[in-house]
Amino acid sequence: MKLDIRGKNIDLTDALKDYTTKRLSKLERYIDDVKEAQVALSVEGEGHKVEVTIPLNGVILRGEEATDDMYSSIDKVIDKLEKQIEKHKTKLYKRHRGVGLKQGIQEEIQKELNKEDKTEKFKVVRTKRFAMKPMDEEEAIMQMNLLGHSFFVFFNAETEEVNVVYKRVDGNYGLIEPNFD
Repeated sequence: MKLDIRGKNIDLTDALKDYTTKRLSKLERYIDDVKEAQVALSVEGEGHKVEVTIPLNGVILRGEEATDDMYSSIDKVIDKLEKQIEKHKTKLYKRHRGVGLKQGIQEEIQKELNKEDKTEKFKVVRTKRFAMKPMDEEEAIMQMNLLGHSFFVFFNAETEEVNVVYKRVDGNYGLIEPNFD
């Protein structure tokens, strides 16, 4: 398995990389076709956060944990991923009654792909219409906050185009403007 280990606000020591590699290689005994795993280690304040994403033939295994210690965060995220694998494995076993994990996964993926071709991908269940008065970004952010929404569509008075302001995870705001190139 190829590991892509990244760090944010942390020095990735050889010991930390080795420990992460050792713990993630434990997952290979459950599933054989793991080619790549992305690991993000970060430190935010007192918290040590680990995020692991493993694409697996159409299924994505993802775990995220944050504790006071990076090593315990790694252990907890591995436990979480093992539970996801076991749950998925049990689900496949029940569907295929012992066909085997590898063959079951392949059949499951094929079945999902066929099902997606036959059904609609997205279904609009509600349409909203509202009047848009011209305003600047600052007023749009105020309106968004007053409504308690995470985004707000408005007509930008300066550019005379429809824009979107949104609240970012870091607490700041973003602006989406159309680009007709």
